[in-house]
Amino acid sequence: MHDQTRPTPSLTAVTFDQMLERVRYEGAYPTRERAEEAVHHVLAALGRQVTRDERVDLAQRLPVEAALSLTASVPDSAQLTGWGFVKDLAARTGGTPATARWDTGAVLAVVTRLAGPDLLARILDRLPGGYALLFGQAELRQPQAAA
Repeated sequence: MHDQTRPTPSLTAVTFDQMLERVRYEGAYPTRERAEEAVHHVLAALGRQVTRDERVDLAQRLPVEAALSLTASVPDSAQLTGWGFVKDLAARTGGTPATARWDTGAVLAVVTRLAGPDLLARILDRLPGGYALLFGQAELRQPQAAA
């Protein structure tokens, strides 16, 4: 019989090293250092976009080092679209939009698994269009008519 009084295990029973190895695999990065650089850049950029309880809840599901990157930046007053996020990341890192998109996909693929479907749905609900694809999800929003 299943004991329902036991707490469910944390989704983040993942160490930072394990997270880096997953990102390294997802992004096919040649070194752990390159994967770590991508993690810090992408999570800092995401931390400028995600606010409220979703930011706190996501930070709790990440390894401490990753959570610190997510929460180190003050959220921007104006949210960027998914494409704007990629362009901003490229500008801040001195990379190209293509490499920024690659880094974003590799990191957010791992973040998606750590966040879980419910939290991810809440995060995507609060962000402008274009983020679902960055998280490897289908974009299910209806386009807004131009005013």
